[in-house]
Amino acid sequence: MKQSPAESDADAAAPVDRKAVLAETLRRRIVSMELQPGAVVDELALSEEFGLSRPPVRELMRQMAAEGYIELEANRAARVSSMNYHSLRSFFLAAPLIYVATTQLAATNASAADVARLREIQKRFRLAIEEHDVENRVLYNDQFHLEIGRMAQNDYLMPSLRRLLIDHARLGKTFYRYPASESMQHEMHQAASQHDEIIDAIERRDAERAGEIVKAHWELSRRHMTDYAIPEGLEIPLSFA
Repeated sequence: MKQSPAESDADAAAPVDRKAVLAETLRRRIVSMELQPGAVVDELALSEEFGLSRPPVRELMRQMAAEGYIELEANRAARVSSMNYHSLRSFFLAAPLIYVATTQLAATNASAADVARLREIQKRFRLAIEEHDVENRVLYNDQFHLEIGRMAQNDYLMPSLRRLLIDHARLGKTFYRYPASESMQHEMHQAASQHDEIIDAIERRDAERAGEIVKAHWELSRRHMTDYAIPEGLEIPLSFA
């Protein structure tokens, strides 16, 4: 029986849909640390899990490598992007520059619809904090800053921001864990309040103020990560009774 044009179109669209689902799932698995840095990304297993042939999966691997999620090398399996001393040093040096630049450009270019989408993401971020949902808190923080990057409308900054957010999300999943201490919960609410201030500054098209707030917002994250990685040493008694 000959297929109708609508049926043919639906069949043609189905693999694209599965590929989109795979892309979203793989990004989530990487930023949530379900797939650890350096872990092999099994192309065959993904093909079977999502009902795709190998060519579209390979194409997606190349796309995600360009975005910074995956590392591809000749004659080696694809691997999740590594996190090491050099990459983390670059991350901490570049983060304030990129966050400030994209947020200030967002304040210059954002539309009312852009601001509305940002407020919706912020609602989900706050809900994740209230529910002590680490995974969704990290996810919606990532989406918040990625949306700001889209609002900035700059093709040069966007790839750098996307790569930065991958490691920010992975660090966030590592350093912010529940059950949260009282001080950590306070910092989470402080971060949410800063998000609200960033949105308000963008809506007012106040690029200078938006840059100041996001710089303070970054410093809050940086300080907590530093405190986690370099804790105060335990006090050991010098003598015993």
